Amino acid sequence: MRLRNKPWAMEYLQSHPEYVITNPEDIQSWKQHFGTDHPLHVEVGTGKGKFLKDMSEKYPNINFIGVEKYESVLVSGVEKAVESKPTNLAFIHADVNNLFDYFKENEIDQLYINFTDPWPKARHEKRRLTYKGFLSKYKKVLKNNGEIHFKTDNQGLFEYSIESMSSFGMILKNVSLDLHKSSWDDNVMTEYEEKFSKKNYRIYRLEAQFEKPSST
Repeated sequence: MRLRNKPWAMEYLQSHPEYVITNPEDIQSWKQHFGTDHPLHVEVGTGKGKFLKDMSEKYPNINFIGVEKYESVLVSGVEKAVESKPTNLAFIHADVNNLFDYFKENEIDQLYINFTDPWPKARHEKRRLTYKGFLSKYKKVLKNNGEIHFKTDNQGLFEYSIESMSSFGMILKNVSLDLHKSSWDDNVMTEYEEKFSKKNYRIYRLEAQFEKPSST
């Protein structure tokens, strides 16, 4: 994906601390930050923010956080938030690799990975957001019953993700090989998804959960 540089983006992000958390590592409690005891859902690689903006409107009793490292992309999501003014949405301008700096163990109820870069070359495997190295990070910050919801238009990445998650011992459910032709009726689309669906691209989706630790 070629990013369009927006030299004004960083200044814009800094001018909206009500949505962009400038020092997320200093947040002691996300529940305290939002002022509610609602579940916490996080999207890694949040892109232009349509998905989380729509989710925050649809589910006002859930707190949403988007993590995105490219300011020229994130600024679009912040603009949407400034316009719609949700009280249950925030953004972190940061790299997914640093999740441990922003979230405590067992703090996140649900995590979304939507239309991430497939990194198709074998030498780039470690950059895929469903690589075992990332899965280990997600496992640490997700609650024991927390889930990962994953969507992509890339068949290769989807097949890789199924193998990676299965090898990691995750439990898969609601696996769809053609989401928009399935019976799933609770779908909120991203910008990419809207674009791809208009071209009749197949959308792949799954939900994954880490095995609960043994109580014995």
